[in-house]
Amino acid sequence: MLRNYLKIAFRTLWRSKGYTAINVVGLSVAFCVCTFLFLMVYRQLTFDSFHRDGERIFQTYRFSNYPDKPKRTAGMPMPFTPALKTEFPEIEAAARLLSSGSLIEYKGRLFEKALRYTDADFLTVFSFPMIRGDRAVALRDLSSIVLSETTAKAIFGTENPIGKTLLLGTEGNQQRYNVTGIMADAPDNSSIDFDVLIRIENSPTYKESKDQWDAFSHPVFLKLAPGVDQTSLENRLKTFTQKYFTSDIDGLKKKGAKPDERGDLYAIRLQKLANVHFDTDIAGSGAPVAIVYALSGIGIFILLIACINFINLSIARSFTRAREVGVRKSLGALKKQLFMQIWGESTLICFVGFLVGSLLAYLLVPVFNAQFNAKINLIYLLKPGVIVGILAMFILVTLVAGGYPSWQMAKFNTVEVLKGKVAIKRPGFLRNSLIVTQFTISCLLTCCTIFAIQQVNFLRTMPLGFEKEQVISIPVGNKYNGRQLLQRLRNKLANDPTILAISGSGVNLGRGKDGSVSRSTMGFTYKEKEISTDWLLVDYDYLKTLNIKLLAGREFSPAYPSDSLDRVIITESMAKMIGEKDPVGQFFQTDSAGTKYQIIGLIPDYHLYSLQNEKAPITMHLSNTESISYIFVRVTPQSLNSSMDKLKGIWSEIAPGADFIASFLDKNIDALYRNEESISRVFSFASGIAILLSCLGLFAVALMVIEQRTKEIGVRKVLGASIPGIVLLLSQDFVKLVLIALAIASPLAWFFMQKWLDSYSYRITISLWVFVGVGASAILIALATVSFHSIKAALMNPVKSLRSE
Repeated sequence: MLRNYLKIAFRTLWRSKGYTAINVVGLSVAFCVCTFLFLMVYRQLTFDSFHRDGERIFQTYRFSNYPDKPKRTAGMPMPFTPALKTEFPEIEAAARLLSSGSLIEYKGRLFEKALRYTDADFLTVFSFPMIRGDRAVALRDLSSIVLSETTAKAIFGTENPIGKTLLLGTEGNQQRYNVTGIMADAPDNSSIDFDVLIRIENSPTYKESKDQWDAFSHPVFLKLAPGVDQTSLENRLKTFTQKYFTSDIDGLKKKGAKPDERGDLYAIRLQKLANVHFDTDIAGSGAPVAIVYALSGIGIFILLIACINFINLSIARSFTRAREVGVRKSLGALKKQLFMQIWGESTLICFVGFLVGSLLAYLLVPVFNAQFNAKINLIYLLKPGVIVGILAMFILVTLVAGGYPSWQMAKFNTVEVLKGKVAIKRPGFLRNSLIVTQFTISCLLTCCTIFAIQQVNFLRTMPLGFEKEQVISIPVGNKYNGRQLLQRLRNKLANDPTILAISGSGVNLGRGKDGSVSRSTMGFTYKEKEISTDWLLVDYDYLKTLNIKLLAGREFSPAYPSDSLDRVIITESMAKMIGEKDPVGQFFQTDSAGTKYQIIGLIPDYHLYSLQNEKAPITMHLSNTESISYIFVRVTPQSLNSSMDKLKGIWSEIAPGADFIASFLDKNIDALYRNEESISRVFSFASGIAILLSCLGLFAVALMVIEQRTKEIGVRKVLGASIPGIVLLLSQDFVKLVLIALAIASPLAWFFMQKWLDSYSYRITISLWVFVGVGASAILIALATVSFHSIKAALMNPVKSLRSE
């Protein structure tokens, strides 16, 4: 019986090659795209899921209910963790995590690695596999060091690293550490990565900050004891917060802040480790969970469009297969047998589409990763949960797309079919609803794509308050002293006419090739006002290099030695925050026993970081002791191409062995918006696929519908109907459906994009013309799709069409 079913199915599908090809192409493309999108979603949703007892691991954050809006930040003061562990025995383990770069020396060879200062509890909180060494004692001593597997192989090769001694730090400031453990590399879906782990007490700033409750420098991760509830611990932390963060609470009260719905003005709260990756306020990176769900929705939409095509074509073909069903019934075929036969054909088409889609996904995954920076791996498909999901998706598609049309055809009345009286009401509510759904999804994705692209372009072209063009940014790294390299570079380029200015800073502008984005803030009280400002280390000619104009006062100058001790330049918003209309000459202190700084210059506000946030107050200072991390070089427009090669050659002279990973500043700024750009590319890709599949289905449905109206067209032509009139008649029903789809999609697109744009301090205004343009394009595409068959039918000889009927 099964063999007979298969034989008939293959014969039927072979006779309808066009129908089969359209369905196979549509389903294979949909399966391929869905595989990519769902794997992206799977990777995001499984971030940090590999740790044992992950449900008991949390990151702490500070909640401040400012009068304008709440603020959540992850930075914690150095004494926070020891106090927390002492006062809350229900905390099983707690680890601080302070990031830095480090130079490692072994047998005269130097290695630059990502260093994480942490506590011994790091190995208790997190369960990265320990390859060598004892987890219980690996970070017990201050001289202990734990390496990642890749770092250990790079340094020691095939040697056993346990017990070996490494030197960390720059020349003249090195410390010895004994290797006590080797851990497996952090997987790709980990929010925490590392090359090297040492105790946080070894950090350069630890001694001065170990008792400071107002210096927020690092995240803290907790592991709660079994049975401890997150909410109950957060409630107990209220007393702890009032005890240690009194000045922060008082500062909020002076600003007029009110408690939130939980009664908190200022609070220490917990975020589950599984959610940290999606919390951009706390993590500072990662994908918002709304985007992850949007990708899931897009995948479902595309699969739905392919299923709609399948259903529509199957229903349309029921006219041509009605007599076949009637004959089979008259010969004794049962309804169940007819259903299995027709549904089996649908299953076969779905299976072929699934295989072709899987093959496309396998072949195109490198291209997809390169284009969208997706970092997906087909190995995820072997996960038991993913396999179950794929099988469920395949069964659902075959049941929905193939089952309903099969059931409808199996219900045909034998007598009426053989008499030729079977007809499906035209235009068909179900068919029209499905076509409207298709084009609603397509128009929705297209509108969202356009708005996302507009927002990215808006961020890239918005004035930043400085000139980003013609400036080269050079990360210094850890091998050499940045201040010394800056001076050497100045000496080498002093007489070069193509070099307009050279300066340095502790913070890069944008995201350079080193991938690092750092920030230093300072909080203090000034005339009973709580002040928070970006504390920016710069060098001479910083304003000149970035072409930032002075509004008042002067720039830093070597002619004034005190500039490197206690002089600062501030932005307009900083002047407004301290309440000084003419701030030049005013003094302030960051703490009662600290340095008394004098303001010597005032500059306009500019964007030091991403445009996703508003301009923050900035205070610039010089220092003879703090290290310069980035060197900026402004070049002439005519020397853009040659300057990079010139700097690379000079760099090899002044910093032999150090990597030269310079980049142009405008490229760095663009890199800040990679997430937005990736989102817009994904939406563009998805909307293109959705439109393609919708048009493919519309093309096939129009063919079926026009075939069914062949006699009507012949009669109309005999009665004098013109070719344009017939084309308009055949096309207008489909155009109406597209207009309905646009009417549904437009408000949905407006709502969703308003929600997305609300997360930006600087954003575009949603334009009505986008909806008009998308609507006009959709109508033209639909007309072009349908008109091919309409014109062909209108040109047909009416005698031939009537005779064939």
